[in-house]
Amino acid sequence: MSQDLRIGLVTKEWPPHIYGGAGVHALQLTQALREKITVDVHCFGEDRQDATGYSLPSSLASLNPALQALTTDIEIAQALDTVDLVHSHTWYANMAGHFASLLHGIPHIITAHSLEPDRPWKAEQLGGGYRLSSWAEKTAYESADAIIAVSNGMKKDILKAYPSLDPSKIHTILNGVDTQKYSPTHDQQVLNQIGIVGRYAIFVGRITRQKGLAHLLRAWKNVSPDIGLVIAAGSPDEPAIGAEIAALIQELQASRKNVWWQEKMLPQAELKVLLSSADLFICPSVYEPLGIVNLEAMACETAVLASRVGGIPEVVQDGITGELVDYSGDGLEFENALSSKITSLMSDPAKLERYGKAGRTRAVNDFAWGAIAEQTESLYRSVISQR
Repeated sequence: MSQDLRIGLVTKEWPPHIYGGAGVHALQLTQALREKITVDVHCFGEDRQDATGYSLPSSLASLNPALQALTTDIEIAQALDTVDLVHSHTWYANMAGHFASLLHGIPHIITAHSLEPDRPWKAEQLGGGYRLSSWAEKTAYESADAIIAVSNGMKKDILKAYPSLDPSKIHTILNGVDTQKYSPTHDQQVLNQIGIVGRYAIFVGRITRQKGLAHLLRAWKNVSPDIGLVIAAGSPDEPAIGAEIAALIQELQASRKNVWWQEKMLPQAELKVLLSSADLFICPSVYEPLGIVNLEAMACETAVLASRVGGIPEVVQDGITGELVDYSGDGLEFENALSSKITSLMSDPAKLERYGKAGRTRAVNDFAWGAIAEQTESLYRSVISQR
């Protein structure tokens, strides 16, 4: 491992507290980078064996979540005095990178996993803190030495949200997937434990407006009751969306025995079995910079039905590894299109198998973490040399 480059990677999420794609990305990128360079991980929460954690004192537990994040960022920034460059992930961590850059005179790179201007529903979760998170993100982005967009669609979104940015400062480096950890895996015992019988489609994701789960659940009312649905979804952003999803699931379960809800985050070993055994993975997101979970499903050789938003079309090839549904903002139109596509695809097992095999091939060939880590390290060195 090269000792000439020391990176400080800042992330809110780190095992065992990973609940979204940004956390998965930060972990797997770090694992790939650590084979070549030194990466010090600074994360929220308690210390881990492979990361330094930062916990808020109990006296600050009543702060708005946005203020809690900014308070933690200040402490992390102080500790980043020994690295050559800081790389932050999500607005929660962006200001740690920004403060550290100002304080220690080191470059700061941001990976853009999502954008606050494109997630107005976050105001439900953060209240006035949404204005703080929006300010933090804008300030950090406009001051960063470079920004990594996880898709070309995301690069366009960044420039739309922050038009004063120099486009040459934004570099597209796609998300990746560990195709050894996520591979076709079948274990009947896992299905038996949950009680899954028969053919089924699956949704995996956090309970948040952007994932479009409510649209899928409404669409499912028009899907044949012979087809099962597995919902691996938890960690609601805020009580209202959590209650809405719970009510929609209960309504379906009242008339169908083959709707299974897994509220707790599943161990990766079990999740890949559920993905592999599904006929179809469904990603009904209304906003999605890329969608790592689509890659995980493809790596498990499962066909994907996804919305044509953000970076998803750069991952899911329509008519090759799955199919795409347009989303215009009209919820009813989207739900009707979803139920129609689900019915069509589930009636054609040969097509689903073909999509699944093509998806696995694409995941292995185009989304390996080794190549993504190389591109990222190259950007680190370029930014440092320009300083």
